[in-house]
Amino acid sequence: MALNAEVMQAVERLDYRVTVGDVAAQAGLDIKVAQQALLVLASDVQAHLQVSESGEIAYEFPRHFRTVLRNKFWRLRLQETWDQVWRVLFYLIRISFGILLLVSIALIFITIAILLIAASSADREGGRRNRSFGGGGLIFLPRIWFGPNIFWFFDFDYGRRRYPRHTTTYTRTNPKAENQMNFFEAIFSFLFGDGDPNADREERRWRSIASVIRNHSGAVVAEQISPYLDDLGKGWSRDYEDYMLPVLSRFNGQPAVSPQGGLIYHFPELQVSATDRGNRSVSAYLKESRWKFSEASSGQIMLAIGLGSMNFIGALILGSLLGDRAIVAELGGLVAFVNSIYWLLLAYGAAFLGTPLIRYFWIQWRNGHIEGRNGKRQQRAIALNQAGDEVREKITYAQQFAAQTIVGKEDLAYTTETDLVEQEAAQSDKIDAEWRRRLRQSNL
Repeated sequence: MALNAEVMQAVERLDYRVTVGDVAAQAGLDIKVAQQALLVLASDVQAHLQVSESGEIAYEFPRHFRTVLRNKFWRLRLQETWDQVWRVLFYLIRISFGILLLVSIALIFITIAILLIAASSADREGGRRNRSFGGGGLIFLPRIWFGPNIFWFFDFDYGRRRYPRHTTTYTRTNPKAENQMNFFEAIFSFLFGDGDPNADREERRWRSIASVIRNHSGAVVAEQISPYLDDLGKGWSRDYEDYMLPVLSRFNGQPAVSPQGGLIYHFPELQVSATDRGNRSVSAYLKESRWKFSEASSGQIMLAIGLGSMNFIGALILGSLLGDRAIVAELGGLVAFVNSIYWLLLAYGAAFLGTPLIRYFWIQWRNGHIEGRNGKRQQRAIALNQAGDEVREKITYAQQFAAQTIVGKEDLAYTTETDLVEQEAAQSDKIDAEWRRRLRQSNL
C-alpha cells in the first residue's frame, strides 16, 4: 500500500503520537483507511506501538520520519523532486498567456506599421496612389499609450507575497501593497480564475463531522451532523436518517435506539485519543466559499481587458490590410509569416475576451447553487439551536454513550520502545496484583 500524504500530515500536526481516531478526525479519513495507512507508515519508519491496559493502541512516530522515508524510498525522493519541478512548470504555464498576449499585440501592430509604410511609399511613387485597403475604406489606427512603464506590473514575487507571514496595513504611500499578482499572473487569473475555492470541501466536511463527534465524546444525533451534509433525501429516506449511513461507514459508528424510539450514533474509535486535546473549534455548519471572478486587482483586470480589446481590434484591422495579396507577397518576411498565422491571432484575440465572459456567467450560476446549499445547511444549524423536546431527549440519551479514553504513557501495558523482559520486570508488581485479582474472582 502506498504512503498516504494526509496521514503523514495528520501525524505531524498531532505531535507524532496518535491513535487511529486522532488521525481519522484530523484528516477526515475513513477509519479503515486511516488504520491501514497508519500501520504501513509505522512499519516503514519503525514507529513504536503502545498498548494501554484496556487494549487501546497508540502509535509514536519519530519526529524525523520524513527523512527516514526519503532515505528509504527513491519514489518519495522522486515525488518531492517532481513537485518542485511542477511548481516551476505550472508557473511558466501561467505566465505564458500574458507573454503570448504581448507577442500577439507586437506582431499585429508591427505588421500593420510595415503595411502602412509600404502603402505610403507606393503612393509617393505614384504607382498606387488610389489604392485602398480592404475594400476601399479608410483605416484609422487608434493612438495607443501603454502608460509610463508597463513592466511596473511584472512583479515575480507573487508566490511569496500571496500568503505572507505577517499582514501589513495598506497605505497610499505604498501603491503596490494591494497588488498581489504580477502582470503575467493577473492575465492568467483574468482568463481562467484562481482555482476552485472549495477544492477541500470534502476534507473540511469530514473533519468538521469528526470534530463534532469528538466534541460530544463520540456520541451524537443526526441533527448535530446534518448541518455538514448536502442531500438529506426525502420522505422515508430522510425520516429514517439514511443520510447518516456514509458517516457510520466512514467512522465505524454504531446506531442505537432510545426508549422514545429516537436514533443515536456512537463511534468507539473516535473516543480514543493519544492525549487530551480538548474540544476543537468547528463552525456551526459547512459553509462553501463563493467563486471569485479573479483575485487580480481591478486595475489589473481593466488593463487585461484593454490589452485584449487592443489585440482583437488590431487583428481586425490587420485582416483588412492583409486583403491585398500582392503587397503581402511583395513584402514577404514578417508580413508573410503573420499572414500565415492570421486566423490563429484572430482566434486568440476572440478567445481572450470570450473566455472570461463565458466564465463570468458560469460563476454566477455556480454561486447561486452554492448559496442555496449554504442556506439549507444554515437552516439546519438554526433548527438545531432551536431544537424541541424530541431532539433534546435524543441528545440526553446519547450522553449515556459518551466516553473518552486517553492512551497515556503512564498506563501502558506494552510498548515496542523497550524489550518485553524489561517491561515485565518493571511491571512485575502490577502483573502479580492482576493475577491475585483473577484468582480471587475464580474462587468466588
